[in-house]
Amino acid sequence: MPSLNITFTDEELAAVRAAAAAEGKSLKQYVHDLPLREQQRLQFVRYAVTWGEAHRAEFDEAFPDEAPPTGRARGVEAA
Repeated sequence: MPSLNITFTDEELAAVRAAAAAEGKSLKQYVHDLPLREQQRLQFVRYAVTWGEAHRAEFDEAFPDEAPPTGRARGVEAA
């Protein structure tokens, strides 16, 4: 089975060990799960953004005072 050697500073390794302990996992299992969890998170975010964009007009119509209109740039307030 393929494996990977990863170099950490003492401080980084201590932080990773603490994070693993907080989740009740071994260091090996915790480091194994990290990229898989990140892949799932990115997939969720992509879906959420796609869903949000698909329903933006509905939201703007239902809650006109809650969000800037779709045509307005994000983060820019009307003068």
